Amino acid sequence: MHSRLRTPAPHAVRSARAPFPRAGRAWTVLSLGLGAQISGTVFVSAPAFLIPLLHTERGLTLAEAGFLAATPTIGMVLTLIAWGALADRIGEKWVIAGGLGLTALAALGALQAQGYVALGLFLLLGGAASASTNAASGRVVVGWFPKDRRGLAMGVRQMAQPLGVTIAALLVPTLASTGGVGAAMAVPLVLTAVFAVACAIGVVNPPRAAAPASSAADASTRRTDNPYRASGFLWRIHAVSVLLVVPQFTLSTFGLVWLITEVGVDALTAGVLVGVAQFVGAIGRIAVGVLSDRMGSRVRPLAYVAIAAAAAMLVLAGLDVLSAPWAVVAVMFVLATTITVADNGLAFTSVAEVAGSAWAGRALGAQNTAQFIGASAVGPAVGALIGLLGFPLAFVVVALFPAVAVPLIPRASAEHDRL
Repeated sequence: MHSRLRTPAPHAVRSARAPFPRAGRAWTVLSLGLGAQISGTVFVSAPAFLIPLLHTERGLTLAEAGFLAATPTIGMVLTLIAWGALADRIGEKWVIAGGLGLTALAALGALQAQGYVALGLFLLLGGAASASTNAASGRVVVGWFPKDRRGLAMGVRQMAQPLGVTIAALLVPTLASTGGVGAAMAVPLVLTAVFAVACAIGVVNPPRAAAPASSAADASTRRTDNPYRASGFLWRIHAVSVLLVVPQFTLSTFGLVWLITEVGVDALTAGVLVGVAQFVGAIGRIAVGVLSDRMGSRVRPLAYVAIAAAAAMLVLAGLDVLSAPWAVVAVMFVLATTITVADNGLAFTSVAEVAGSAWAGRALGAQNTAQFIGASAVGPAVGALIGLLGFPLAFVVVALFPAVAVPLIPRASAEHDRL
């Protein structure tokens, strides 16, 4: 029994009838992966909640503050595929634990940084290190859960991003207002350090049954079969995800400052509202994942999410123009945030299934790289757009991105599971 829990050789391929033993351990490992991803997300998203401080009290423009907030994401872009390839080779355990340990060191450096250049450098390095949890924790789900529970499990795993943003939204603005940037960066420092230790102790690489000896030639063929050459499915999912990340990161990056400066909500209430929106969005990811399990498709609900995201951004723009009551705006903000974060788990699961075991880490790394390239541009680009056009017209422009994504989503008939 213990041999089935050992880290597989790089060439190991799960057979079609591979068992999924010890469900309790599967959920334990997923829980640790979720916690690891949450702690990394808190580090990456914390600078976005420093924007009001940097803009209103420290004199930075929205574009400058947005660029500083984007530096962790830029760091992630530089290393995501490399971390994914390393997870393909050595497994998830030490990729997650080691990456979080390095992130904690970067958070410590950011806490003590003097000046914005030094702060940006540590944020960049921390983002590069935290990328380890993205592809590796995704592989935990791929490895431990069968297809009919994979949407649910990936939905749970994908709760990490909104929950991480929720924690940052609730803690970072308050700590920053009383203790400055250093006090705010203590939050990701503690979380990443704790989960680095927890994952080093508790994460177990997922079981994978070796291919039978009679099918060794077929296994070799599968190993060398590049899914990016087989069809355009993965390329289209990556492109769709880049487009859908624009409204998501627009709201997570500028939602707080929009609520404060445009809607007239006080800073504390706005932070709570952003946190509630992200929490509801996390629950929404699970619901969409379960829906995809029942529909037997990831791309069909993905199309519904894209259409709804475009509509939600247009409604927010209209409410701003009409100076709607803040309670109405608050409800729509929560709904829009829930919609714009719902696509991640669907796309992530689809990429893993189509890529197959031998390519999952690299494909998931490429998926996140594509998303975070788009996310890196959102801070400075949308910040400049808001400065030029104002929030309502900027929201209208942002709505165009999910609208363009709809015709790019592959047909359900093109889906196939290679895991």
